Amino acid sequence: MRNPLSKKIVDIQPSGIRKFFDVANEMKDAISLGVGEPDFDTPWRIREEGIFSLERGKTFYTSNAGLKELREEICRYLERKIHVTYDPLKETLITVGGSEAIDIGLRCMLDPGDEVLIPQPSYVSYLPCTIMADGNPVVVPLQYENEFKLTVEDLEKYTTPKTKVLIMPFPNNPTGSIMTKEDLEPVAEFVKEHDLFVMSDEIYSELTYKTEHVSIASLPGMRERTLVINGFSKGFAMTGWRLGYCCGPEVLIEQMTKLHQFAIMCAPTTSQYAAVEGLRNCEDEVAEMRKSYDQRRRFLMHEFARMGLECFEPFGAFYVFPSIQEFHMSSEEFATRLLEEEKVAVVPGTAFGGCGEGFLRISYAYSLEDLKEALGRLGHFIQKLRNERE
Repeated sequence: MRNPLSKKIVDIQPSGIRKFFDVANEMKDAISLGVGEPDFDTPWRIREEGIFSLERGKTFYTSNAGLKELREEICRYLERKIHVTYDPLKETLITVGGSEAIDIGLRCMLDPGDEVLIPQPSYVSYLPCTIMADGNPVVVPLQYENEFKLTVEDLEKYTTPKTKVLIMPFPNNPTGSIMTKEDLEPVAEFVKEHDLFVMSDEIYSELTYKTEHVSIASLPGMRERTLVINGFSKGFAMTGWRLGYCCGPEVLIEQMTKLHQFAIMCAPTTSQYAAVEGLRNCEDEVAEMRKSYDQRRRFLMHEFARMGLECFEPFGAFYVFPSIQEFHMSSEEFATRLLEEEKVAVVPGTAFGGCGEGFLRISYAYSLEDLKEALGRLGHFIQKLRNERE
């Protein structure tokens, strides 16, 4: 019998994130600091609206592009938050999480051989989605010395005549790095100069500290070149509701809606009704979650300083990316020993690209109690390693 599998798909490596947590889930007294999922319940008003929509029998398909009411609220939200205006009917699409928007966005933009610039470390889906869209992923290594921000100097090394799309993964998973307006301006000029398109993944836009999120789409000449991707999973604590959205040029959204129509039909109806309520009335709850994350972020930075673990201060998302290079072992080896010896699960930096070697991703989407216990175990492990070295 012939092989039923596609070589292209078989050659794609599985996500490196889940490995340690599958083990940790079976380990008694283990603490996991790796899953990028809010530990907060979805705000009650959102849940209540979801329940009410079911009670009213709102269980049918919506339009392919999503509820008109939700698309209108999203456009009002983006105008308020990133100061960019979109047409809810022609430039907005509701997707099954931000991940679907990444997938179909690349499939609609790429022809075979087109190159996609993917700054790394970054979210694990960009590279396989590029491959599945018959594009060529080109990794742009980000530098610790620059706090893992993207610079024009980075782009100049990897841009070719075949480059078509630049992915902008900020606020960044796994590093927590952000791009300010001053950081984005030269990148935007480079994009225009080289006639590129931008996929701006802004799923963590509600979770920035010290400064407000700035979208590259808001800069002069960038709206027509940018697909803005966002969703409700992180900022609104709605991971299981599987709801995202994208806004961008009509010519692109039209084709993405067509692909979405054939593959998905529409995003979950209950989730869409609930999200309308979230956008209208849950800003205070989002602010409270952000305040709590910031408290945890500052606690981790304090503890890292106390134990002498090098880590730049991140100002976005809910991750820190400490360096373990002083121990002269791979990220995989460090994470494995930490799990086996101290029962703490973290993600090796290499799960987010080769340039993540020498780092760990630690999520602070956990209670302070769990973080205190886990950081105590990490400190004990680090002291043990330093004693072994002496």
